Amino acid sequence: MDQQLNEAFEDGKKISPKLPEGKKNFLIDIDGTICEDIPNEEPERMANAAVFEGALEICNGWFEEGHIITFFTSRTEAHREVTTAWLDTHGFRYHAILFGKPRGGNYHWIDNHIVRATRYTGRFTELVERQATIEVFGD
Repeated sequence: MDQQLNEAFEDGKKISPKLPEGKKNFLIDIDGTICEDIPNEEPERMANAAVFEGALEICNGWFEEGHIITFFTSRTEAHREVTTAWLDTHGFRYHAILFGKPRGGNYHWIDNHIVRATRYTGRFTELVERQATIEVFGD
């Protein structure tokens, strides 16, 4: 994955590397986004979670286009084995999984890189661009 990153410089100093133009780092939640929402307190249900329609095809399409696919989940490290087995059994292609995402939603992400968020609302389809109001730091 790191071989896709390009060196970057600002004011003659090296900064964090960047993906090539047009490539994205997709951080995709698992429960309630690509499959039914299963709480960590019921891990016995994770192995048989139903995949949401379109999720596999869209995610794998992004992978094939050369984007980075990282599943970012509130599941814990204790759920790694069942989670990777579930993803692999269903044929999801991905580069990494990050466990331990904060629970509870209402995320407000602050970063020095461009962050775009898309809220899953019941249909996994190709992304489209729309104008929206966002919160930014004031002057």
